[in-house]
Amino acid sequence: MLKKRIIPCLDIKGGRTVKGHKFVSLRDAGDPIALALKYAEQGADELVFLDISATLEQRKTTVELVEKVAKVIDIPFTVGGGVKDIQSAKELLDAGADKISVNSAAVKRPQLINELAEQFGSQCVVLAIDSKREMHKDMVYISGGTKATGLNTLEWAKKGIDLGAGEILLTSMDKDGDKSGFNVDLYRLLSSELSIPIIASGGAGNIKHFEELFAQTGCSGGLAASIFHFGEVEIEDLKTYLKNKEIPVR
Repeated sequence: MLKKRIIPCLDIKGGRTVKGHKFVSLRDAGDPIALALKYAEQGADELVFLDISATLEQRKTTVELVEKVAKVIDIPFTVGGGVKDIQSAKELLDAGADKISVNSAAVKRPQLINELAEQFGSQCVVLAIDSKREMHKDMVYISGGTKATGLNTLEWAKKGIDLGAGEILLTSMDKDGDKSGFNVDLYRLLSSELSIPIIASGGAGNIKHFEELFAQTGCSGGLAASIFHFGEVEIEDLKTYLKNKEIPVR
């Protein structure tokens, strides 16, 4: 079995790390550079950096901040927010990102996924999907979770893979920030149907929630934010716990 990844997420707005509940009610969570350094030192397997207001504000991700974060860490680093074309992706990769995450722009112009994969390789392209349960169906939202697309989550993920995405970052909007546990049903469904790694995001509230995720789904990574930012769970303790439960972690 592939070893599971523990991945902190930095949601960035106005140069600061923020955290909300179901994509709203944002509160400050600290300096992104200091947090990134802390997580790398604690043994995080990767780091995700999402400029959550870039799309809504119709601008590119803050390249200077990405560069500063990249300088203090030595772990794989995924960056997203406002990536619309090859040039904006190249700027982030040149600044130190290892992978590029696309969400709203890919829904609006799916060929972007293919263009990025051809230019930089599929291993570099992460398709981020914000999913919400509606009428017993999992549906895709964009623009920071503010706009419905009418796309089915599983079908969109499959199309993204066909276009060249090398990884899926799947956020359950219904669970985001509520700390009640990962949306195991959603992640079990997609991980059983898809051929590429899936990072699960949304709902982590304690160490046991990661055990449930990895024991009950095929997801390769568990992502969380507030429980790490506010010191509720230490990455080292989480990894020790999972190892004791015979769940392989890096």
